[in-house]
Amino acid sequence: MSTLSTLRAGIAAALTDNTLYTVFSFPPATPIANSIVISPGDPYITPSNNSYNTIAPLANFQVSILVPLLDNQGNLNGIEDDILRVFNLLAASSYTYNVSEVSAPAVLNAVSGDLLTCNINVSILTSWS
Repeated sequence: MSTLSTLRAGIAAALTDNTLYTVFSFPPATPIANSIVISPGDPYITPSNNSYNTIAPLANFQVSILVPLLDNQGNLNGIEDDILRVFNLLAASSYTYNVSEVSAPAVLNAVSGDLLTCNINVSILTSWS
């Protein structure tokens, strides 16, 4: 397993809260309600130096939060609770990270039903090995 896939799995483990949602360390074939999906960000890797591999790069991930779209208020309270939970679990983890932004909630029409989703962009210091 590469460093990046190990890091993705570690982030998924750090964000696990079986009472609130299911965590995927990869994009699932069908998005489901009450889930967190860790996927590569864009750009995926940000090198810190052009010619030295001893300087750690940043691995960029998109943490997607998916909740059921319930009504006109759209489960906004539910997605806000999950955003706060993700932030608190990241803060409790051992990762050196930076959150650059949290997107506004949007509707996702999925095979599993209509979902309310938002993305948290996270950069984590990693290594080249």
